[in-house]
Amino acid sequence: MTIERMEIRPGYSISRILKGGWHLSAGHNIDVDRAMAIDDMARFVEAGVTSFDCADHYTGVEEMIGNFRRAYPELAAKIQIHTKYVPDWDALPGLTPADTVRIIDRSVQRLGVDALDVVQFFWWNAEAPGAVETALVLADLRRQGKIKHIGTTNFSTAQLAGLLEAGVPIALNQLQYSLVDNRPERQQLDLCRRHDIAVVTYGHLLGGFISSDWIGQPEPFSFANRSQRKYKLIIEDFGGWELFQELLCALKAIGDRIGVGPGEVALRWTLDRPGIAGCIVGATSTRNLARNAKVFDIALNDADRATLSAICARRTGPAGDCYELEADRTGRHGSIMRHNQNEMTARA
Repeated sequence: MTIERMEIRPGYSISRILKGGWHLSAGHNIDVDRAMAIDDMARFVEAGVTSFDCADHYTGVEEMIGNFRRAYPELAAKIQIHTKYVPDWDALPGLTPADTVRIIDRSVQRLGVDALDVVQFFWWNAEAPGAVETALVLADLRRQGKIKHIGTTNFSTAQLAGLLEAGVPIALNQLQYSLVDNRPERQQLDLCRRHDIAVVTYGHLLGGFISSDWIGQPEPFSFANRSQRKYKLIIEDFGGWELFQELLCALKAIGDRIGVGPGEVALRWTLDRPGIAGCIVGATSTRNLARNAKVFDIALNDADRATLSAICARRTGPAGDCYELEADRTGRHGSIMRHNQNEMTARA
């Protein structure tokens, strides 16, 4: 099995499947076996999944990757680490450049690197001033050599355009994007193409809902974790459980023909979209590693894409721009978000 790669800047390439770190976070899964998680990282790199996604507020994950680097130095030399800088909502009004430098230095220390490969920046409150100024601090740190590339995540198209107009050198943008959530297609993918910004996506499997296990199942109203709760709202906006079941059955039929499951079909669909450099796949183990890698051995034909398009054409949402629903703290989506996760991490 060969994992495809894509060069997003001269001399810097990523595996087109990225290993997500959120599922290893204590904020998502308190039962993670850290020693096994570190050994699993080695298996991912050996398979060709060399790009890891993490964040300052994914409790314990930067430290785990740092421990992996020390335990497997030869494999560590092959990896790319994309972390995030996400200041808490409550911290935004008083955030200083020194705060930004301190957090970046903390990530450098946790990961045990000389410089961060990619820092993906997010600013929770579009009404709070300081996002552009903070991004320019990151640009200064890039010039100093502490950061190799600047990324963004979950900004609206207008916010992202504002950063670009200010001269922030954005190499990569992380978006929620799937068959069910097409919000990036309305504006932001085009903006990224025009500015040569690589796009990495998450949410393709809807927290595990895109699986044969959910075919024919009654609509759920209780959830195993916060990710399922989040993506169930996206399914409701898409058109509800009945339309989602039609999509699942179509994905399964396509998968049965080419020898994979519905999730691999959905992942291949996303990888095939114009401008998509890679897809983040959350994993707490290597259980699905071979299945995920199989997406590079399959291809969707025109009939497959037409079948999926016909179902998705009946969608009713989700509405608006990228992350617009999640940014509304009073709405169904935004009210379940944790806006002060670094504060939670500090208490952990």
